[in-house]
Amino acid sequence: MILYFDCYSGISGDMVLGALVDAGLSPDVLRSALDQLPIQGYHLDIAQAREQGLTGTRATVRLDPSVAQPARRLADIEAILKASDLPATVKERALGVFRRLARVEARIHGTTPEEVHFHEVGAVDAIVDVVGAMVGLETLGVRGCYASSLPTGSGMVETAHGPLPVPAPATLALLAEVSAPIRPCNVEAELVTPTGAAILAEVATFAQPPMHLHRVAYGFGQRKLPWPNALRLWLGEESPAGLQSD
Repeated sequence: MILYFDCYSGISGDMVLGALVDAGLSPDVLRSALDQLPIQGYHLDIAQAREQGLTGTRATVRLDPSVAQPARRLADIEAILKASDLPATVKERALGVFRRLARVEARIHGTTPEEVHFHEVGAVDAIVDVVGAMVGLETLGVRGCYASSLPTGSGMVETAHGPLPVPAPATLALLAEVSAPIRPCNVEAELVTPTGAAILAEVATFAQPPMHLHRVAYGFGQRKLPWPNALRLWLGEESPAGLQSD
């Protein structure tokens, strides 16, 4: 099976997770896999969502404010993954996402990947999103991922370093590493998050594949926009025709 990330409204980690559940990933299987991680202080809510006539799934990681979440380094993420019994491919892909994040953050802040404090993307919700996404791809039997161009959005976003321009510096750096196609979008909102960009950079080819379409799924984001704010997944089998650039 192949999967096409139709990012008409951008992409974030929770949108990926919701879309994969909508595509057939069992919430029980997902939660059972995430329970193998030695992390605490969160609850994963999964619910049907409907916006402007479209129905899909919204996945929300709710943090327990009484449980402190440290600003983890790359070594901490590696230790968390190694402590689990998840399949090797899931651990390798998830670690690949965080290595990308560490590399671009180090370049932006003038330090080394090993010394980077992940802040937002090292928090438990980002770990759940990234590992959950890789569990979903593995469980659904996805053997090839493709992605559309990405809307940039505009404005400012609050970060651990203070307000920064949209797209966030880490998002742009991640997309630049893989020469991702981007397109303007006249809305003041962060449409592509660093976690979403890192997932695509790790697993996807930026092209629309010729395919026999079997299923369409929607993963809704948290932000309200003038259109249905969802990541749309196309799932099917690849056809023998050549790939068409997006």
